[in-house]
Amino acid sequence: MNGGWESRSRRILYGLQRFACFFLAVGLIVTCCTMLFVTNLQSAMGLVFTEENLRQAAKLTFLNVLALTAAFAGIDQIRRRYMVVRPVRRIVSVAQKLMKGDFSARVPRLHSIDAMDGFSEIGDCINRLAEELSGTETLRTDFIANVSHELKTPLAVISNYATMLAQPGLPEAQRVEYARTVSETAQRLANLIANILKLNKLENQQIFPQNQRFDLGEQLCECLLGFEEAWEKKGIDIHTDIQEAVEICGDAELLSLVWNNLFSNAIKFTGAGGCVKLKMFAEGDNAVVQVSDTGCGFGSEVGRHIFEKFYQGDPSHATQGNGLGLALVKRVVDIVDGDICVSSAVGKGSTFTVRVGRNIHG
Repeated sequence: MNGGWESRSRRILYGLQRFACFFLAVGLIVTCCTMLFVTNLQSAMGLVFTEENLRQAAKLTFLNVLALTAAFAGIDQIRRRYMVVRPVRRIVSVAQKLMKGDFSARVPRLHSIDAMDGFSEIGDCINRLAEELSGTETLRTDFIANVSHELKTPLAVISNYATMLAQPGLPEAQRVEYARTVSETAQRLANLIANILKLNKLENQQIFPQNQRFDLGEQLCECLLGFEEAWEKKGIDIHTDIQEAVEICGDAELLSLVWNNLFSNAIKFTGAGGCVKLKMFAEGDNAVVQVSDTGCGFGSEVGRHIFEKFYQGDPSHATQGNGLGLALVKRVVDIVDGDICVSSAVGKGSTFTVRVGRNIHG
């Protein structure tokens, strides 16, 4: 509010300043023309005013007015050259470079006598736009490079094992093992493509929340039970502390992506005989979900990039994931106006905390 009033005040003061300048300029021109007319008339015939004297004085005055007009036109042309044409050319030049894909182009600082001409603001806006485009282009390039790498690896595995399956006289045990590897790799490739498509839809806002009221505790239990075979196979203890009757209004399908990815990671990176904890409680107008594990954990540097696409803090995990799960989680949480944070320590496990509103307006 104060900023708007200050802006209007500056515009009013600027308008008064311009009015005063024009008043002085017009007054100067009229005064000069009048003085020239009188001077010419006096020099022609003293103080005797005749029709011929007036005609001669008028002609001289007209010529003086033309000379003054030419002078002011020249001054205005110079002013336009340095205050309008040059800034416009610089802005157009940068815009053309951006159109050709050169996102490093920037509009230089435009210095002008007229502080309210708007060119500096236009230049600043174009520079901010160039920075955003540069960042987007970098992300796009990295995304394509990462997708290419992630697709190439499983395809190479499938190709190699398919070739070995075609060998004559292959023992039955090896044939089964190779077939299982091909099947698992194909499934991993299918999951990667599915996650890429989901993330693309989320980032392009092609998925909009379909809000409905549901019991969050029941949803968490259903999602967790989907991993029962995985945690029993590794002998992982599951501890739950879920507050009853916590209902939220949100998109159940979108939020299930969050819980499934968090549970999958917790079980994936927890060693045999470890422990995974799920805690959910209401806190004011929010519902808080915490997923903890006793897995390998990670340091602060990894934590700063953990929600980036394709980022994997430990290269040894490359065969267990594709680095898209937590990117999906972060995007969904952002869409529902929630918040997610993580605390972790190497060798001690991690805790992901998700906070969502109990009444989400999509």
